[in-house]
Amino acid sequence: MADAGKYSPEPRDMVFTIPNLISALRIVSIPVIAWFIARHDMVWALVILAVSSASDGLDGIIARNFNQVSKLGQILDPIADRLLIICSILALAVCGVVPWWMLALVALRDIVMGILTLMLAQHDYGPLPVHFVGKTGTAILLISIIGLMVADIRRSFIVLDVLHYGAIACAIWGIGLYWLAGIIYLRQGIGLIRADSTRRKAVSR
Repeated sequence: MADAGKYSPEPRDMVFTIPNLISALRIVSIPVIAWFIARHDMVWALVILAVSSASDGLDGIIARNFNQVSKLGQILDPIADRLLIICSILALAVCGVVPWWMLALVALRDIVMGILTLMLAQHDYGPLPVHFVGKTGTAILLISIIGLMVADIRRSFIVLDVLHYGAIACAIWGIGLYWLAGIIYLRQGIGLIRADSTRRKAVSR
């Protein structure tokens, strides 16, 4: 029983941990990835992205196995995912691989979620639990980004042309799920805010 209590699954108030350092390095690598994408240097972008993705799984393993699950880490991970998506799509739009409206849709959704997070913070609520629809949308968007990067290496090949259009279609589905998750989060967040406002009014009477 002593060993069972040694490792707590609950996030703790820790800052200087190995998983948090790995997450911070992931965030630092994102502008580098975007820079290579904007220059059409997709091979190096894919290499750095692969290392970054591998580290994403590694920090979770370390956090769970060495009792380093932290509240900061739970914030840094989704931030890294959001930054990777928005910066990669921005770079792909800059170099003409994807249309600008894709970037606008993704950016608008993240702005709405950012405003919701700030509103929840005013009512002493932290970030909402990640919904499986949001996870799926994020995963599909990341897969489509990788597909677009690979297709851009040699667009003269017919197979890679097919991959490009397939990745665009995948991105559209991903953006749709991304927004569906956003609507779910909005409903949850607004419900919490209304409940808290009602409770505060009742207490003040």
